[in-house]
Amino acid sequence: MMLHYILMALSALLSISVVYLAIVERDLIKAAIFSAVQSALYAFLYYLLMAPDIFLTYIPVGVGLYTALILILIKKTERYEGE
Repeated sequence: MMLHYILMALSALLSISVVYLAIVERDLIKAAIFSAVQSALYAFLYYLLMAPDIFLTYIPVGVGLYTALILILIKKTERYEGE
């Protein structure tokens, strides 16, 4: 049981660090990938919290559709953030 709490804490801490990396990144494709990693970590957190319905819907929406949509929009604009 203690392992679940440790994994939840690690997943939460890693997601916070990945969100920071997504915010400060100037390359928008890397920022979208960081956002997908954050979504995967949140999905893992939902799995550890024993919420399989949320886990099974968060993976395709948070990691798949959202990231694909952002990458398509980045392709239609510029890849790097300007000043």
